[in-house]
Amino acid sequence: MSTSSELHSLLLDLWAELHSVKILWQVGVLAACVIIGWALSRRYGRRLTGHVPLDATQALGIGSMKRLLFPLSTLAVVLIAKAILRHWQSTHLLNVAATLLLVMALIRISVYVLRHTFAPSQWLRASERWIGWVAWIGVAVYLTGLWPPVREALLDTGFTIGKHKFSLLLVLQGTLSVVLTLLAALWLGRITESRLMRATSLQINLRVMFSKLIQILLLLAALLIALPSVGIDLTVLSVFGGMLGVGIGFGLQKIAANYISGFIILLDRSVSIGDLITIGEHTGTLTKMTARYVVVRSLGGLEAIIPNETIITSTVVNHSYSDRRVRVALPVQVAYTTDLDAACAAMVNAAKGNPRVLQDPAPATLIVEFANSGINLELGVWVDDADQGTASLRSDLYAEIWRAFRQLGIEIPYPQREVRVLGTIKTTTRE
Repeated sequence: MSTSSELHSLLLDLWAELHSVKILWQVGVLAACVIIGWALSRRYGRRLTGHVPLDATQALGIGSMKRLLFPLSTLAVVLIAKAILRHWQSTHLLNVAATLLLVMALIRISVYVLRHTFAPSQWLRASERWIGWVAWIGVAVYLTGLWPPVREALLDTGFTIGKHKFSLLLVLQGTLSVVLTLLAALWLGRITESRLMRATSLQINLRVMFSKLIQILLLLAALLIALPSVGIDLTVLSVFGGMLGVGIGFGLQKIAANYISGFIILLDRSVSIGDLITIGEHTGTLTKMTARYVVVRSLGGLEAIIPNETIITSTVVNHSYSDRRVRVALPVQVAYTTDLDAACAAMVNAAKGNPRVLQDPAPATLIVEFANSGINLELGVWVDDADQGTASLRSDLYAEIWRAFRQLGIEIPYPQREVRVLGTIKTTTRE
């Protein structure tokens, strides 16, 4: 990479060549390089699209290569053309184009890493635009030779804290260093988490716990690397740790309790991802566990975000703790004139024909009560996929029982009331 003064003189030479025929050769060569680079990126992009990634790391690598194909392939063609053309004339335009293509590649890979580090959101889209603008403005300042006076202005502008003076340039460098190291730590944490979650040899709670611990250690390492690089003494962290301890003691008890409870839940394995649980009024499948909260998705699709402390301090009904099989009861009432043996057999046969119903334990019918309008029966079936919901299962079984009862002539009674009027009514007839 050329120095700032060299690039400035390069731009001056390029401006001087704009009125000559030499620039036309460079424009034509640059246009041909762009066309060739575009064709190469399209060709190899199709090959990458047809490749099925095996894991998240390969998917990230394939996505990165697809975004870098055009600038890098065009840059390679431009460098080859520049090496050939410089034997006959100057190549100032191609030098500038090579610098711009390299910057384009850096911007694209930075934005792509951001997208895979954080969840899609409005601030992420805005940050992508800011990254592009800042990078291109920085390149423009560097190429035009304005960086030395800008650097001097940033050094002269600053503020003093105690005995230390901080310039605006130092603040910008420190912010950039901290941001880059934290982004690298978060990106490595996401890749590590995706690899751990595929390690089926480990229990799901251990995978979640290890992934969270690794992310915390990576963030801590990023801070320990970034702070000394900008001249901040690590001893200030002891003061910050004391302030944090006081804050936890006064106002952050709930936050600290949730984080500690999260690690306790992951260690004791009382609940795991995929379990069907009931916490208070929320019943559903545990779909996500973090260091601060868990997510319970109800059978109706609603998601409840429950703090970890609630799981530690309240009663949790885990329908899948030791056995994922759950009994589903279906009450049915038949008339007193019904052949109970035939009705019970029809209900059991209807359950055995459903693919979701387990055959061990086998479906069974119980006589529950002799009620006012009829005899109350109960069909009990066992399933091992209750997290998918039981509403559709109940509907299918009731429809099959209804069809079987109609074939056998079994009556499902209406509510009946018998009213008796006692006494006599006297009537008087007048002539």
